[in-house]
Amino acid sequence: MTAYSPDVVALRRAKARRRGELVQLSATLPALLWFLVFTIGPLVSLFYFSTVNWRGLIAPRTPAGLDNFVRLVNDPVVWLATGNTILQLVVTLPIVVIGAFMIAYYLNLKPRGHRFVRALMFTPVLLSASALAMVFVGVFAPQGMINGFLDALGLDQLARPWLANGDSAMWAIIIVTIWCSMSVSAIMLAARLNSIDASVFEAAEIDGCGHFRRIWSIAWPMCREFVGVVTMLQFLWTLFSSAAVVLLLTKGGPGNATATLSFLVYDFAFNQSKVGYSQAVAVVLFIVGVAGILVIRRAFRQKY
Repeated sequence: MTAYSPDVVALRRAKARRRGELVQLSATLPALLWFLVFTIGPLVSLFYFSTVNWRGLIAPRTPAGLDNFVRLVNDPVVWLATGNTILQLVVTLPIVVIGAFMIAYYLNLKPRGHRFVRALMFTPVLLSASALAMVFVGVFAPQGMINGFLDALGLDQLARPWLANGDSAMWAIIIVTIWCSMSVSAIMLAARLNSIDASVFEAAEIDGCGHFRRIWSIAWPMCREFVGVVTMLQFLWTLFSSAAVVLLLTKGGPGNATATLSFLVYDFAFNQSKVGYSQAVAVVLFIVGVAGILVIRRAFRQKY
């Protein structure tokens, strides 16, 4: 039997360990390639196209440098859309997160019919964007549900074409955004609350804590980090994906009263053939999204 020195044994073990690490790395290569091609690739393209003048697929591209970003600073439509985006985020995020947490707590109490309520909460997810738009077009139409309700209460003087009125159209978009977001966030938070030992709430009840204190003094701190995750997801959805609601309900109108930054990315690229300019807006959205995630993570970081 051949005896090896300790140095040779250690060297062979190190080589075997490296081979094992290479085998494990090779198993992740397909996912890594997918990430590079379909995530990093489009991100690099985004920054590239924001620095060119380009009107479409068959049109030539010419370098623009930072001209697109200079135009953004001087474009009143972009500033109006920025204000609408800020308003949408400031109103939507607190209402959705706090409201969803309260609904989640109620579902966690398991009242009679709670399973039916949970299933009903998925209704917005089951509706396609176009079907959802048709529902709310009927709700906000001049002869729709809201105006009919106001007329029944004798408040017909408050009735208006909600989606065609510059003073009310953006608020209608915000209401739709809240309705679409509340249910999914509530179901996610309810799943987190279910993981908390029921004895915690039972002990609080014995000590005389009412539901209000149990929600905000016990459940909220225990779910703080997960609430932060839900807040980040809601922030990103509102910032990037709510353009579909604007497109289907108002197309940014009346005028540009309901235009948001995410809608302008679509509008500039596909309606006005300003692809490079639209990507400059998308770069601004990307920076705002990253900054927002960092702020939310810091705000909801668990403190020990």
